[in-house]
Amino acid sequence: MKTPAGIRCEDLDGIKDRLPDVIETAAGALPGFLYGDVRLEAGEGTAAWAENGEPKAASRDYELSLGVRVIAGNGRSAAGHCGLTLGPADLPGLEAVVRDALRQAHERARASAARKADAAARFPRTGASLAPCDLAPIQAARADVPAVYEVDPRRVDPQHACALCTEVSKAVAGVGPAVRYNVVEAHTSLTRLLFASSEGALIDRSHALTQGLAFVVAHDGGVTQEHYDHLGHQRGWEILERGVTDEPLLAGPGLHEFATARAREAVELCSAPALRATEGEVVVLTDPHFNTLLVHEIVGHPTELDRGLKWETAYAGRSWLLDDTRRTRLGERIASPLLSAYSDPGLPGFGHYEYDHEGTPARKVMLIERGVLTGFMNSRQTAAVMGAEPNGHYVATDASLVPLIRMSNTVFAAGDTRPEQLIGEVEHGYYLVGMRTPSISESRENFRITARKVYEIRNGRIGQLYRDGGITADSRDFLSNVAGVGSDFRLYPIPNCGKGQPMQVKRLGNGGPTLRSRARLTGAG
Repeated sequence: MKTPAGIRCEDLDGIKDRLPDVIETAAGALPGFLYGDVRLEAGEGTAAWAENGEPKAASRDYELSLGVRVIAGNGRSAAGHCGLTLGPADLPGLEAVVRDALRQAHERARASAARKADAAARFPRTGASLAPCDLAPIQAARADVPAVYEVDPRRVDPQHACALCTEVSKAVAGVGPAVRYNVVEAHTSLTRLLFASSEGALIDRSHALTQGLAFVVAHDGGVTQEHYDHLGHQRGWEILERGVTDEPLLAGPGLHEFATARAREAVELCSAPALRATEGEVVVLTDPHFNTLLVHEIVGHPTELDRGLKWETAYAGRSWLLDDTRRTRLGERIASPLLSAYSDPGLPGFGHYEYDHEGTPARKVMLIERGVLTGFMNSRQTAAVMGAEPNGHYVATDASLVPLIRMSNTVFAAGDTRPEQLIGEVEHGYYLVGMRTPSISESRENFRITARKVYEIRNGRIGQLYRDGGITADSRDFLSNVAGVGSDFRLYPIPNCGKGQPMQVKRLGNGGPTLRSRARLTGAG
């Protein structure tokens, strides 16, 4: 199959070995230059979607983007950034584009540093908070990281992708007359990112990514149910055709079985009664899929250190775990001794990577250990502020954007109790299955999250199914009330985590085992 003209990942071959020299030349020529790094990214992808059994669209696209950071200034240094979205016309002069971006970032850094110094002189008390832009030290890495796939995303024909979506959409519609509307989408891509820094780093990382979506609307007996879910992995097109078979934590079916299962659930829930809200707390069990959203919202985001330091608060808010650099809850008990949580880029799936976007080796960070708050995800700059070691969680969704501190694979740790035993010990309670919709307070100190299904538990047995229910609780109370942790650890893809302004939508992983705690039920009945 002939590849159309555009951007190819191989187009970065010609500049890869030149990047260190380009940065070194800039460092020697630009006054007050303290540090610089360059991120250059190329990607190729295919996408398609179908609606109600009919093909709607298919496309093949590419992208090329550049992000540059320079730290400069005397005394109160500052960072300057330059981000560019590029195209095929930029390829012949790509080295010159990088040089000019370094110059622009340097000018911005110098201007910011000068204004810092001016503000500190004019306002001595408040100006003391304008600290220099220091980076905690890391070992500069040189590495080549290849993509992993069986079916190369660049070789997937858009018509083939659209045919699969159409076939699956027809199968979803065929589940029954109660299925009134459905959309099935598929995406597969290969992305290559070069990172080089004035410290000598040169990292060349490629990764494949494939994702599917099923959205279903069912209506029966006057009740309407809307449900959607994603499957995905950093692998090739094969995961949509046969599922994930080589990673036990992510194991699941292909797009056909996945989408039709969502349709059957939506139809089933149309016949279920609406859950009634409770006045007070009840015993609740939350399954791994529900806990994927729970850990994301009440553990993941509050332990991103830029959010904790109030450096980034747009849309997703701040953190109840850190008031300022001197008043934090580090070392405090914020959860049950049975509960631990961590972020680990080494786990498979959407959240996997070897180095973040400032070249820091990615490593596992214990966030909560046996109920005690033990850490935050950080960048080199926030690590310097807190006197901590950088842990590799500074990433952007596109090289042209300024990185933010983001979750990788953030999860509740597995326990050693079978979920059947956790259920069997409950005299009366509720079992929440599958995530649906979150509503989280500004600092993440309380939450309301709805579930796909809610089952009543009586005398250790699962009974009546309810729809349109969920739980609400104070975050610390819910975590502290955890009285059981299952052994059924699972990891799920999150394709739409939003943070920052302008919004950066990132793919990452979340998960955990079944948990037993206490919370109030929310409902529509």
